[in-house]
Amino acid sequence: MFVDHTTETAPEASRRAMRATADRLGYLPAPVARLAESPHLLDGFLKLSAMFEATTLDPLAREVVIMAIATRNGCHVCVAMHSAKLAGLNASPELIAALRDQRPLDDQRLEAIRIFALQLVEHAGAVETQDLQAFLAHGFTKQNALEVVLGIGAYTTSTLANRLVDAPLDEQLEPFAWGLSGSAAR
Repeated sequence: MFVDHTTETAPEASRRAMRATADRLGYLPAPVARLAESPHLLDGFLKLSAMFEATTLDPLAREVVIMAIATRNGCHVCVAMHSAKLAGLNASPELIAALRDQRPLDDQRLEAIRIFALQLVEHAGAVETQDLQAFLAHGFTKQNALEVVLGIGAYTTSTLANRLVDAPLDEQLEPFAWGLSGSAAR
């Protein structure tokens, strides 16, 4: 039902964001082309994503939050894209596989943020005091806890929208393809 817009066919208000994304990545991702149908959603997601990237959480911790939400929500495009990003961050293949398979992580600090993100979603933010304390005990701060909420919001938006528009996997991400049953390819 949703079409892959170009900068010529997209609503005028989506075109700047589409061009900026294509310039940054070297191609226009199919999800962006489809989300361009709603300039507000596209711009909102890109702004929220950029805000999450600017948080005090380190890049691996941010990617763990994103992958926890992407796998939980079954967004194959998001899992592939962020598997590629993790590979670019030199994350170990074991870490990437565990995230894709929704398995506990060997790194206890990263596991703490993964669990905390999932608890926030499961309890609609009303996590138990001991769950917050467990997160904080791994060197995270109260600010980080709120930054995880920001990441959840940004990537819930992305995962739900990508699933709604049935966003296809771009050729560039095929080596990182993922199926709902887990990690199809690495």
